Amino acid sequence: MTLAEHVVVDDAALEQVVQSALRAPLYAIDTEFHRERTYFPRLALVQLQWGTDNVLIDPLAVDPRGLAPLLQGPGLAVVHAAAQDLEVLRYACGTVPSQMFDTQIAAGFIGYRTPSLATLTQSLLKVALSKGDRMTDWLRRPLTKSQSDYARSDVAYLEQLHQRITDRLAELNRLSWAAEACEEMRCKPFGESNPDDAWLRIKDARSLRGASRGAAQALAAWRERRAMATNIPLRRVISDLALVAIAQTLPDSVEDLAHVRGVDERYLGGSIAREILAAVRAGRELDVVVENPQHEALDAKFKPVVSLITAWIAELSRANEIDPMLVATNRDVIGFLAGGESRLATGWRRDLVGRDLERLREGELGLSFDRDGRLRLIPAT
Repeated sequence: MTLAEHVVVDDAALEQVVQSALRAPLYAIDTEFHRERTYFPRLALVQLQWGTDNVLIDPLAVDPRGLAPLLQGPGLAVVHAAAQDLEVLRYACGTVPSQMFDTQIAAGFIGYRTPSLATLTQSLLKVALSKGDRMTDWLRRPLTKSQSDYARSDVAYLEQLHQRITDRLAELNRLSWAAEACEEMRCKPFGESNPDDAWLRIKDARSLRGASRGAAQALAAWRERRAMATNIPLRRVISDLALVAIAQTLPDSVEDLAHVRGVDERYLGGSIAREILAAVRAGRELDVVVENPQHEALDAKFKPVVSLITAWIAELSRANEIDPMLVATNRDVIGFLAGGESRLATGWRRDLVGRDLERLREGELGLSFDRDGRLRLIPAT
């Protein structure tokens, strides 16, 4: 069996693959994983391609940490929409690629808006990818031929896409912009989060105040730790709806808890009810302050300003054929207006919009619209 049709099911074969791939200047990598029934993602398959070699690695049969030398090596990892893949690789292999080119991110600098892999291969290579096994059970063994073919196709065209996209980036003088954005993604922190910050990710929790906000923080932290310890999804510990309702009503007893919206009988027996009530009691005593309170004030007071600036940035991005999602988020704009940390103050984003935003903030420029309804900058009078 050649490497081009190899499925790696033992550690010796994995080492051979890694040593071969290490000799290539770049390699394509993708993962398949599941996390529907677990807190941590469960790696189900790794796909690699370098040159003409296309290899599937079975992490159920080998130790995926054997991939670490390749990931930490000098080769450029070519990926597509790798945010979740990076988290999975860090958890399963203990590391992420030392350098990375994300075709989805890079394509955002040549006129595409968060394109799928199928969109890019069709548009740039005139190749139609099958979508047949996208939602399949990747933990099932043995893999079917259809599954294997689908998995191999996820990396088969990445090197060609890398070449087409980099050629266009060079024409537009945006290679450094794409490299900076890919590095930003590569270095983004993943993995276990601080349980004390978990409440910030729950819809409606930020609107709570006083003891209810403290209870929300304490309950969310308890839920996060319990989910990590038992490796089950957060929703199986307690739902967001029930958590916010408990924080709002602040029950003192199991009887009170039984009347809270979203709380079912499985929460009322044994240790779960005691732990919930203990978290509520602890939360009542907390004085919870968000990390950057001026963001909340700005978000409320200057919401129309943020909306107007965001619309101008989106229009400017479209005119320059850049995905607006790469340029700025609402958080970036709010941070900039607050004078705190913002990606708009550095690098290519400052060149594209940051300098003009500084002048807008200082009153040197204003925003108007033309006869076609397009926003434009004008000198302040």
